Amino acid sequence: MGEDKTVHIGSMTELTALFKSTTYVVIDFYADWCAPCKTIAPAYQELANMYSVPGILAFAKVRTDADQGTQMISAVYSIRAMPTMLFYKDGRQVAVNGSPYIQGANLPVLKAAAEKLGALAKKRQAEAAAAA
Repeated sequence: MGEDKTVHIGSMTELTALFKSTTYVVIDFYADWCAPCKTIAPAYQELANMYSVPGILAFAKVRTDADQGTQMISAVYSIRAMPTMLFYKDGRQVAVNGSPYIQGANLPVLKAAAEKLGALAKKRQAEAAAAA
């Protein structure tokens, strides 16, 4: 599968820093015991490896049951089911393809969202390069 470009978040401070440094962020809230989480994890990593653009698009993971810090993040974002993926632009939750989140291992919807965000990220990267 190659290099893992997913960003593993362990605290609210790390998540806040990611929001400040990256325009678009996809967050996968998961648990190690969750079978659907295990099912979608390789695809999520593959999408992260394909579409991540430093400073523009990041794919993050928060293990909901890792410790008190990640449990707090899950509570703040009202995560009740795993996996749940949320989408952010400039630190604010947004809808992608009409939905502000994905619950469950819905690979077709996740792929479509990643493709859309990836296209936006590449466009922003090209605009930044042209302006430089």
